[in-house]
Amino acid sequence: MEIQLYFRMLQKGWWLIVLATLAAVIISLSFSFATIPQYQASAHLIISPNASLTSGSDVVRSLDTLDRLSTVTTYAEVLGSNRVYEETLGMLQLKASDLVAYTRSAVVLPDSSILEIRISGPNPTLAAELANAISRQMINYTGQLNQVYEVDFLDVATPPLTPFSPQPLRDVSLALVLGLAIGGVLAILREQIRQPLDALLNRFQVDGTSSALNRRSFEKTLTETLARNQENISLGLIHLEGLNNLMETLPLSVSQQLLHEVTARLRKELRGNDYIGRWGDIEFAVMLPATPANAAERTLERIKLALSEEIRLEQLNTPIKLVPSVGVSVRAMEESPQTLIGRAEKTLELARQKQAAGGM
Repeated sequence: MEIQLYFRMLQKGWWLIVLATLAAVIISLSFSFATIPQYQASAHLIISPNASLTSGSDVVRSLDTLDRLSTVTTYAEVLGSNRVYEETLGMLQLKASDLVAYTRSAVVLPDSSILEIRISGPNPTLAAELANAISRQMINYTGQLNQVYEVDFLDVATPPLTPFSPQPLRDVSLALVLGLAIGGVLAILREQIRQPLDALLNRFQVDGTSSALNRRSFEKTLTETLARNQENISLGLIHLEGLNNLMETLPLSVSQQLLHEVTARLRKELRGNDYIGRWGDIEFAVMLPATPANAAERTLERIKLALSEEIRLEQLNTPIKLVPSVGVSVRAMEESPQTLIGRAEKTLELARQKQAAGGM
């Protein structure tokens, strides 16, 4: 059930997913085109016992010492040291300020006595030249300090043909996945935020006692509908005689149930595009768009009959009998909302007087 709910949220927020994905792809492509390509060259060195060792026991001891991590790590530290790097720059007649765009790192390959020097920068030829020159300088330096081991090239560095960064295809693929994920999260968050907001707005628009529109919202809807210049807009007012006394004597929960029943009967007699509002304490209003006078009068008569029927509530042993009076007016050409409401109120007042006279 939750999966279906999230799926509906994603469907409603599809445009957020599309926008987030497009934004991520555009940013990725912009970054790729704006970034200077970086190349990485690497040289590999191998550490082994010195060939000058003639004693078998010396060779065994040197191999045993070489197996210690500290020994190989020491050589890696020398390979990546500033001293070796500065001596290399002096040998190549380069300045450190000329190489600020270049980075270097020296590592020991896992479970081996092989060292790797990596140089990254915008010039692939210079990167390879630096890697090889640093390796040679390190070989010379360690050869003078330690006669037990010798270091030599396993693989010399060659200028790379393609940059390791940026990689537009890889970056766009990652941006596409990231954009889809971010867009999905935004779509779900939007729905989760919007639903409480809709509920809050609905609380301000709906009469909590009857579940119909409150008068302010109903009049606003009426005004907006009239502003669209629709013809044959009918307004009906319903007065429920006897409801006032019931509201004063019945418990609040029973009063709410009674008014909900009134609203339910109104909805049953109306179309889906009609509006129901709580006009006063004992009065309701209905707006019937695109409804001529004859059809509106017939609808209000059906409403009158429906509300005249007994209302039975679970909390009460005796049925409730309301006496409805109805008034209806149809908008004349370019008539203002106030004028339309005034005519409907006059029609309702005449209906109430006629009903009171008939009751007497």
